[in-house]
Amino acid sequence: MGVDVVTFGCRLNAFESDVIQREAESAGLQDTIVVNTCAVTNEAVAQARQTIRKLRRDRPDARIVVTGCAAQTQTQMFAQMSEVDRVLGNDDKMRSAAWRDTRAAFEVSGEKIAVSDIMAVTEMAPHLAAGFQRGLPRVFVQVQNGCDHRCTFCIIPYGRGNSRSVAMGAVVDQVRALTEAGHAEIVLTGVDLTSYGADLPGAPKLGMLTKQILKHVPDLKRLRISSIDSIEADGDLLDVIATEQRLMPHLHLSLQAGDDLILKRMKRRHSRADAIDFCRQVRRLRPDIAFGADIIAGFPTETEEMFERSQALVDECDLTFLHVFPYSPRPGTPAARMPQVDGRVIKDRARRLRANGEAALRRRLASEVETVRDVLIESATQGRTEHFIPVAVTGGVQGAVHALRIAGHDGARLIA
Repeated sequence: MGVDVVTFGCRLNAFESDVIQREAESAGLQDTIVVNTCAVTNEAVAQARQTIRKLRRDRPDARIVVTGCAAQTQTQMFAQMSEVDRVLGNDDKMRSAAWRDTRAAFEVSGEKIAVSDIMAVTEMAPHLAAGFQRGLPRVFVQVQNGCDHRCTFCIIPYGRGNSRSVAMGAVVDQVRALTEAGHAEIVLTGVDLTSYGADLPGAPKLGMLTKQILKHVPDLKRLRISSIDSIEADGDLLDVIATEQRLMPHLHLSLQAGDDLILKRMKRRHSRADAIDFCRQVRRLRPDIAFGADIIAGFPTETEEMFERSQALVDECDLTFLHVFPYSPRPGTPAARMPQVDGRVIKDRARRLRANGEAALRRRLASEVETVRDVLIESATQGRTEHFIPVAVTGGVQGAVHALRIAGHDGARLIA
């Protein structure tokens, strides 16, 4: 058997898992399972640990390598698990040499831990998506990693390091290669995407990067941007949203809360008014745009009145897709030392916020009926519109973009 990768967490982890599989297989590893972990919540870490134990029961002879954000931030915890054969750092996992060293360690019963100092990493090498070989209709291109901000609830900078970017020319070359290979849609991804370029000569921003991609890769059908911090959106990005139809009309925003005092205690850099003004401004530029957002329920000190302001933000920003996170204290973060909200209250608020999000999605789905949308066919049964709304389809060529009339919806996706 070869290499299997089990992925937890974000889209960036999904991209990196493709690279991990390619590098681990190239290093000659056999009968190996790589668990690419997430550290964003306690639940994510617990799920990873449960999965590792199950994998050991199911495949007692396989080698298990644990990597990712949780492996970086909680190295000793995973190293002490008897089921784990190797713990690999979050930057190390992207390097060919680390996988060759892992194979050598397995052959001679070498060191169990190979985790370097993530804060010492200052450069980022470009990695071509493994989807290049697999012919996937949509592929991710990682253009940025790490984060220079220190939100009080977030452990991710300690798992990813400081912000660093891939040079614009290298990104354009990647996108061109993927487009020539037949990929219809490219998604730019990173940990703090709107901080792109601050470490590069001339400090180009995300807007300039998108313009360069669209200018120099004219055959690219669809370019999509993953999660952004709206307060960092630059003029070029707003310009390309307004003028370039190949940039998809869907933005996922890192909002986190709708109350100004909670935002301040989170150490966010935007206010409630900033979020609402941004959404209104972008909607004027691109009236049909769909917004998604991350929102945390039950942040320390959050009162019912504060929570209701987050609830109201769904309507005030006209959000379509919600990613709701019940607050989870991460050891070592300032928020973990703040007065905590009762766990039952957190769970209830998360439930109510998700219900609000589901209602918002149903409203958007209803508004799409009888429209004609350009749908990227992902499989024989599903595609996605320009707005990233899933569509039930019958037939179609995988990877092709078809103009389809929307006949209805089932509450979760459109039906063509």
